[in-house]
Amino acid sequence: MNKQALTTTALAALRIILGFLFAAHGWQKFNEWTIAGTQASFAKMGVPAADVMAPAIAVLELAGGIALILGILTRVVAALLVLDMLGALFLVHAPAGVFAANGGYELVLLLAAASFALALTGAGRLSLDRALFGRRPESRLAVLA
Repeated sequence: MNKQALTTTALAALRIILGFLFAAHGWQKFNEWTIAGTQASFAKMGVPAADVMAPAIAVLELAGGIALILGILTRVVAALLVLDMLGALFLVHAPAGVFAANGGYELVLLLAAASFALALTGAGRLSLDRALFGRRPESRLAVLA
């Protein structure tokens, strides 16, 4: 495989797996925990404006995950997900240390780093961004990233 094919494959795999994980977490907030349960949990964890943030984060993670899978508005969605994960890291997980089994930040840090990579690189060739916008919007957005 040439470098371009490897990069295309790597970005698609990263985007699809990351999107699936975010969509699963958003779905969990709606269906397993419910929005009311997520609001109560956020409030207990000390998340500011938990009543507003819980549904906003649930929508961001579910819709953003689907957007990443499809590769649409990838840079913007990925940047928002970086902020989401940094909030989770600093507001909730940092005091528990590294390991997720102890409530730590290893998963949110990894999700933030993967989202950051997509915010910088864009969706890649196998994406709706590329099909709809070609190279021009991606390269314009690279200046902002």
